[in-house]
This record gives sequence, C-alpha cells and structure tokens, in this order.
Amino acid sequence: MNKPWDGIISDEEQRAYRAAGFGGRSGLGVRPGLLIIDVQYRTTGTVPRPFWEAIKEFPTSCGQVAWNAVLNIERLLSLFRARGWPVLYPYVAPKEKFDLGRLAEKTPSIMTIPEKGYQFPPEVAPRAGDVLLPKKHPSAFFGTPLASYLIDQRVDTLVVTGCTTSGCVRGSVVDAFAYNFRVLVPWDAVYDRSQVSHAVNLFDMSEKYAEVMSLADAIERLERLPAQSRDEAAE
Repeated sequence: MNKPWDGIISDEEQRAYRAAGFGGRSGLGVRPGLLIIDVQYRTTGTVPRPFWEAIKEFPTSCGQVAWNAVLNIERLLSLFRARGWPVLYPYVAPKEKFDLGRLAEKTPSIMTIPEKGYQFPPEVAPRAGDVLLPKKHPSAFFGTPLASYLIDQRVDTLVVTGCTTSGCVRGSVVDAFAYNFRVLVPWDAVYDRSQVSHAVNLFDMSEKYAEVMSLADAIERLERLPAQSRDEAAE
C-alpha cells in the first residue's frame, strides 16, 4: 500500500532511517482511548469547500481534506462507542485577551475566530460521558488533566485523530509517547492545510513515536481487541 510520504520522502532517506534502527513496531495494548483533536468548524468549515473558499469562512480552516478525515473519524467513533472505549476531545476554547502571547504573534488569525467556529461538526460531536479537554497549546497533555483521565480509565493505547497533523496531533503524539502510551495514528483520520507537512510529519511519527497506518488497517487491528470496561482492564 502506498503511504502518504511516498514520493515526498525519498527512498534513500527512508533507507537511512532503517539503517539507523528507526521504525520499530510497538503494537497495541488492550484498552484504547480515542483522541479527537480540534475537530471544530474553525478547522473544517461548516460545509466541505476547497481550501481557498473555506478560509473565507474561517481563516484556520483546512478545506476539503478536513471533511475527508471527519468521515473517517466518524467510523472510528462508531467503533469506540460500540465497544465502550473512552473518547476524549482536546479542543481549542474561545480566545481571551489573556491568551495573547507567542500564539497571537505567530498566528494572529486564531485570535479572531467567531463563536461558531468553536462548535463541533455533528458527525463527530461529543456526547454525554465523553471527556472534554479545553487546551491553550498544541499538545493535548500540556496544561490539561488528560494523563490523569487516561490513567483512571486504564487506557494503554491512544488512537490520535484530528488536526493539524504537523501541530496539535504531532505535539500530542510526542507527549503520549513520552508518557509511555502506545500510539496509533490513522493517516486518513488526521488532516493539515499543507499536504507536504502532513506527509512529512506522518513519516517522522511513524519512524519515532507511533504506529501509523490507514484507517482500514487501524479498524482491523482495533476490532481484534475485546471490549473491556475500566474495571475489567485493571484485572
């Protein structure tokens, strides 16, 4: 199967990673949790549109690629709902004046998003029992109780979806790896406004921090796992 980075990361560079010993496989644990990161209208737009049309509505929208990913996240979400596995939503909350700082300097447009932009598309919206985690910075772990919730829910594997691949997804994956969680990233359930950045970061995460595969392969792997309650996972 072709991978998103084929044709972008040269064969020679991929061989260099192999020669250096990168790209091992960590596998999955027994109790996964699903992270749906920043899948809000501000990154998807209220309807699917090409990128240059989408940013007229919200300047931080990623365009059509976002909606392609949303439909795949919806499939994963259905599986997690059916199995009773934890679902967690790290998301950007509306910005306040005290949020000014490096973020406003680097991405001033993010400080001007209207309230509608912070809503979740209904296809993947949270429901009662899901964990909502407002965050101020890229990593879903930074300044949030995410690690505490995962420990309480006996989660040993994180399935990371959402956006952007090069930003909040990558930051969260690296921190999850640092906390010794197993990490799975379905490459067609994450998205970015730059397809080159999307591909390069997927390659790098695959080599160093996560299992990176197609949605179809991810679902096939997850379906092998038994449905478990938190208490059953602790036995």
